[in-house]
Amino acid sequence: MLATFFLSFLMLFQTPALTPRPAETPQPQPRPSATPEREEPPSVVKRSVRAGSRTLNYTVTTGFMPIKNSVSGDTEARIFYMAYTLDNPPAGRPLMFSFNGGPGSASVWLHLGALGPRRVKMLDDGLMPPPPYELVDNEHTWLTETDMVFIDPVGTGYSRAAKPELAGKFFGVNGDIDSVGEFIRMYLGRNERWSSPLFLVGESYGTTRAAGLSNHLFERGIGLNGILLVSTVMNFQTIRFADNNDLPLVLILPSYAVTAWYHKRLPPQMQAKSVEQVAQESRQFAANEYMPAMLRIDSLSTTERSALAAKFSMYSGLSADFIERNNFRVELGEFNKELLRNERRSTGRLDSRFKGIDRDAAGDGPDMDPSMSAIRTPYTAAFNSYVRGELGYKSDVEYYILGGGISSPWNWNTNNAYADTSIPLKNAMAKNPYMKIFLAQGYYDMATPFYAAEYTVSAMNLDPQLRRNVSFAYYEAGHMMYIEKNSLKKLKDDASAFIQMSMRR
Repeated sequence: MLATFFLSFLMLFQTPALTPRPAETPQPQPRPSATPEREEPPSVVKRSVRAGSRTLNYTVTTGFMPIKNSVSGDTEARIFYMAYTLDNPPAGRPLMFSFNGGPGSASVWLHLGALGPRRVKMLDDGLMPPPPYELVDNEHTWLTETDMVFIDPVGTGYSRAAKPELAGKFFGVNGDIDSVGEFIRMYLGRNERWSSPLFLVGESYGTTRAAGLSNHLFERGIGLNGILLVSTVMNFQTIRFADNNDLPLVLILPSYAVTAWYHKRLPPQMQAKSVEQVAQESRQFAANEYMPAMLRIDSLSTTERSALAAKFSMYSGLSADFIERNNFRVELGEFNKELLRNERRSTGRLDSRFKGIDRDAAGDGPDMDPSMSAIRTPYTAAFNSYVRGELGYKSDVEYYILGGGISSPWNWNTNNAYADTSIPLKNAMAKNPYMKIFLAQGYYDMATPFYAAEYTVSAMNLDPQLRRNVSFAYYEAGHMMYIEKNSLKKLKDDASAFIQMSMRR
C-alpha cells in the first residue's frame, strides 16, 4: 500500500531516468574460486492450508542464493528467499517471482499481506489491531494458481553483500536488476523450472524493478507470460515533486479528489457521486483544464485564476484561497495536512483513508504517515515469529523489513533527472508480444497515484496490438490495497483471472 512502497520508503521519491545500456559484450568465462565456499543448506518444511473448498499441501523452502562474480566466480552477495511449491502439482504449473519496493524493502508485504498461505491479521478496513500481532491462514492465497518465490534483494531482509565494499554494486537501478535477474536465472536452473510458465509480481519500486527485468530476462533467454504491477511507478517524473516539474501535481489531483470524497470534504453534488465517478470527473478536469492552465499559470487573468481556483477547490476539498496562495501547486504533504486541519488530523500517504494525530494543527505537513505506522510493526513482528517458528529458520541477524540495509546512496543510473523503466518494458513487449501486463491501483494510494500509472502507460505509445495486452484494476484502498478485506479478495480474483488468461495459447 508501500513506496510508494524504501531506503527508507521515502527514497521512492528521491529520484533521478534510466540511461539506456550500451550493447553488452560477451563476458569472460568464470574461473573457479581459489577456495570453494560451502553453501548453507535451506530449511524445508511441509505445510497445508485451506483455500475455499481446497486443501493445499505445499513445501516451503527458506534459504540463500549466492550471487557470484561472472569472472572470478567469487560470491559477492547472498540473496534470501522463501519458495512455496505445491506438492504433487499438475502439469504446466506456473512459477511466480515476487518482490516489494523501496528501494530498501523486503518482500514481506506481498508475502504476508496477499500472496502467501499465511497473512498478517489486520482489522477488516486495514487498520492496526492491538498487540500482540498474529498470523492467520490466507484463504485468498495465490498458491491455488502458481508456485511462488519471494525474493529479498541485496540490502533487504537477510540478504547481504559478501563484503561491505561490494554493497554499492547492488544499490542502484541497474545493479539491482542485474542481481535479481541472476537470482531468477539460477533458481530456474537449480530447480528445473525453465519450462514453467513464468510471472513476475512487484509492488511500488518493485514495479520499477519488474519493468526493467522484463527486457533484462528476455535478453538472457527467459520469456515471461505475464507481469503484475501492484501500485505502479515506472517513470519517476510522474511522482517526484520538484521545481520545474508540474507533471506530478496534475497526475495526483484525481487522488486528492477521491480522498476528499472519502473524508466527505467535497460539495454535496460531488459527494452524491460514486468514487469511480469522482475519479473520472477529476481526471477530465486535470487533463482538460488544470494542465493547460499550468502551461501559462503566470499569465492567467484575475477572472481565469478565480475560476480555476474554484474548480480546483470543488475537486480537492481545499479552499480556493489556500490553492491560490500556493500558486495552484499543492504538493502531497501540504494536501495531507490541510484537508482535515480543522479536525486537527492529517491524512495518510500510503493510504489516505487513514488519519494521523500531529503535535499541532499549524504545521505545513504531517508529522508522520499514519498508514505506515499501522502496518510496519504488525508485519515486522509477525514475520520474525513466522520465519523462526513455522519455517524453522533461526538467525540473530536483523531482518531489514523497510530500510536500514542500504548502506550507500541509491544509484539511479540517470543523467537527465528521472529514472524510467517503462522503455525497457516497451522493448520487452515488442520482443515478446505474448507477455501480458496487469496494473493494480488503489484509489487512496498517494505514493504511486493511479492517474500517474495511467499516464505512464499512455506515454509508452504502444502499438495497438501490444496495448491490448495491458489491463488495469482499481481498489477502494491504498498502496497496500490488500490490507483491506474486500480488496484482498478482489486482488486475488483479478490475479487468478490474469494468470489463467496469460497462459492461454
